[in-house]
Amino acid sequence: MGTFPEEKTVIVTGAASPRGIGRATALHLAAQGWNIGIIDLDAEACTTLAAEIQQTYNVQAAGAAANVTDEVSVRRAIDELEAALPQICALANIAGVASPIPYLDLDAAEWDRVLNVNLNGVHYATRRVAETMVKNGVGRIVSLSSVSAQIGGGSYSKTPYSVAKAGVIGLTRAVARELGPHGITMNAIAPGPIDTDIMGGTLSDERKRELVQGLLVDRVGVPADIAAAVEFLISDQSGFITGQTLNVDGGMYMH
Repeated sequence: MGTFPEEKTVIVTGAASPRGIGRATALHLAAQGWNIGIIDLDAEACTTLAAEIQQTYNVQAAGAAANVTDEVSVRRAIDELEAALPQICALANIAGVASPIPYLDLDAAEWDRVLNVNLNGVHYATRRVAETMVKNGVGRIVSLSSVSAQIGGGSYSKTPYSVAKAGVIGLTRAVARELGPHGITMNAIAPGPIDTDIMGGTLSDERKRELVQGLLVDRVGVPADIAAAVEFLISDQSGFITGQTLNVDGGMYMH
């Protein structure tokens, strides 16, 4: 089993959205000394965030625009980041889209859109970083699933979202099994309701009160809750944890 080098890089997909989990995760990990590779659709936002991270946290950061639904685009972006930054030791698959469309109103285009971003995108990024991690004998991959995968929706997004996020759990387990002998772990995080734009915009106080009724704690989640879980699962100390799904959901799954 390899060990982390002194200078290590994590790639975070979907990092540029102003109120998103990806941005919160990138900033949190930079504060812990990780060098940051940013992947997002918006090239300008990637560059701006990378500059902000370098200036604020005194780590190396670089951005590369990619559409996670396009494997060629993803590979090119990760190639760019690998050339610009220290060794890639971790990947946080955060990019995702919501889908509140009722099943009987669902068309093929919406199904494909949601599966492509939320499942295929995770696979493409994972597949590319796995090549580097296998070569170096060490790596941590964390992907966002959702409590929706486990309970069949029930929060904001509906069927294709739940299906894609369930697929992330299956992908996580299968890749963990295959890549474990190469020193690589892969885990998933299943958030409950988090106050981000993917929940349909900023949550009103009334909507928050409604959501709390389905939880065991007295608040909805914030992006920092997920960022802290990512930090743990990509740490050097978490090498004995793999193929798992960590629910960060305020007890929603149990409720």
